[in-house]
Amino acid sequence: MTIAVLSALIRPAIEPRLPDWIEPRWFSTGEELMELVGEAEIGWFDLYDHAQMAEAVRQASKLKWFNSIYAGLDFLPLDVLAQRGVAVTNGAGINAITIAEYVLMLMLDYAKGYRDVVRAQDRREWLLDSPGKMELAGSRALLLGYGAIGKLIDTRLKAFDVDVTVVRRSAASSADQTVLGPDQWQSQLGDFDWVVLAVPATPETDGMIGADELAAMKNSAVLVNIARGTVVDQDALVAALQDKQIGGALLDVTTPEPLPADHVLWTLENAHITMHLSGRAQDKMFARSAERFLTNLGRYQQGEPLEPIFDPARGY
Repeated sequence: MTIAVLSALIRPAIEPRLPDWIEPRWFSTGEELMELVGEAEIGWFDLYDHAQMAEAVRQASKLKWFNSIYAGLDFLPLDVLAQRGVAVTNGAGINAITIAEYVLMLMLDYAKGYRDVVRAQDRREWLLDSPGKMELAGSRALLLGYGAIGKLIDTRLKAFDVDVTVVRRSAASSADQTVLGPDQWQSQLGDFDWVVLAVPATPETDGMIGADELAAMKNSAVLVNIARGTVVDQDALVAALQDKQIGGALLDVTTPEPLPADHVLWTLENAHITMHLSGRAQDKMFARSAERFLTNLGRYQQGEPLEPIFDPARGY
């Protein structure tokens, strides 16, 4: 029997379909998890408390396969996972559809001033003109990151006739896509109306948008971040927003999270904060994760490659 330590949140979706060679041990709290991790060969340790998840990984000395619903695992001791040779599967792509839809919603909301329309309704005030007059059609977007989420953002923006330029490691453009390499995009920031961040959180992407990049953007440009708060120098962003150096920032992620109630970002009219809800704006996350995990159980038993593999050494 193979011992699998699994979150009780996923239990209803997978327990009836677990193969007979799996001995499941369920946890509902961090304390219960810590009591079980020592025997886990397979672990699905997801908790809201990332620090406790990280500690569980450190203590799971028998772990051979770690699975998570989270796409970004930068909060885990990745060096430990790499040293132990643990196979890691993450939630890459599980939330891609809803996050891509969220990006489009944020951009439309900003372009049409819809936040002010809602506020007017709350006041029962009949507006005589639209508070936002921007059209997405014909605008230009720079999309940094072209994984599962980035690809879906690309197709949805193109459906609205947005001219999308993608930043990828391979800078080969095609007839229907303009591509810039990692060393090319900074010099062209001033060409874009939207800068959309969909990169993984790695040492390479940490602070990739700082004071210099913000200064290079149009003063009407909008930064959209659905990646991680750490990819943006938040102090530099606050200064740029306060000085109207850029048009605005649409932030699903911040540093830290939750953002403290007294943080200055809450007070800035040109900062829209959506509390890292983009991946949660759906009802299919657990169903998709369960199907992926059950499929991977079959692969694990047969010694076949698991999907999608997260590389702890690279951080994505």
